Amino acid sequence: MIVLGIETSCDETGIAVYAGERGLLAHRLHSQVATHADYGGVVPELASRDHVRRVLPLVSDCLAASGLGTGAIDGVAYTRGPGLAGALLVGRSVAEGLGWALDCPVLGVHHMEAHLLAPMLEAAPPALPFLALLVSGGHTLLVEVAELGRYRLLGESLDDAAGEAFDKTAKLLGLPYPGGPQLEALARDGEPGRFHFPRPMTDRPGLDFSFSGLKTAVVSAVREADRDEATRAAIARAFQDAVVETFAIKVRRALEQTGVGHLVVAGGVGANQALRSRLREVAGSCGALMACPRLEFCTDNGAMIAYAGYRRLRAGERDAGACDIRPRWPLTELQAPAPAA
Repeated sequence: MIVLGIETSCDETGIAVYAGERGLLAHRLHSQVATHADYGGVVPELASRDHVRRVLPLVSDCLAASGLGTGAIDGVAYTRGPGLAGALLVGRSVAEGLGWALDCPVLGVHHMEAHLLAPMLEAAPPALPFLALLVSGGHTLLVEVAELGRYRLLGESLDDAAGEAFDKTAKLLGLPYPGGPQLEALARDGEPGRFHFPRPMTDRPGLDFSFSGLKTAVVSAVREADRDEATRAAIARAFQDAVVETFAIKVRRALEQTGVGHLVVAGGVGANQALRSRLREVAGSCGALMACPRLEFCTDNGAMIAYAGYRRLRAGERDAGACDIRPRWPLTELQAPAPAA
């Protein structure tokens, strides 16, 4: 089965072609960072309009790169949710149009399930079951993955997602959009230990997260400290250290609680090298292996949508007629594909 994947959940237009026997054949991505930089964040209407302009040319480019014509496509997968409503509608409309024109099945997939499965695109995929830490601008989840569609939510952020906290802290420090990578770069030059911020909710049982209090602590430090470059770098370092160590503590608990042998770290914040390094240490000390998608597949991309769609389309799932988008869609609502008759 050859599947075309379309990702339009936020501000990246991602297209990919995945073939069951040969794997990922091609992928293309257009980022809207330059479009939204002047606003300090994603403007939903601008995002939707840019998807309209980009998606079909990227489909053509991706098919050409894969060496395939449209007639070779056996199914189309698109991001049904969660995400920005207007952006999701663009992807759904294009997918349904292609499905009708090519007379092939169409399936809307869950954006976070696709992030969960992204490491399966690598040469050494994790073995099931595994523990997944999904960390992005909109989500922070600890999930036990038994198999496709069988997910047990162990912990989540009760307020800000980790990526949101990174972006807000970066803005406080006067860093340009997108803030997460800028803050990571600044933190490399920061003096360790000059500032110390709390590790939220690590002094109590459980696997949930909270980052709003950490952000408040940063606000106080920025107000009271000098604004020279060394101070800004030290604050960035202390903030990143607090987030990384919070994740390390919670991931260790989750690995000990579940006893699984693999840890997966995915999502945009999963590209942070300090986080990857620390969690690899934690996994090793617990006798587990760690797997991550390649850096270009940590952020939103079409390859993970094509792969997730392939897995479910191959199992016989299809959209039943026009399918509503799901801007809010809990991961726990997903189910494993029904056994083949």
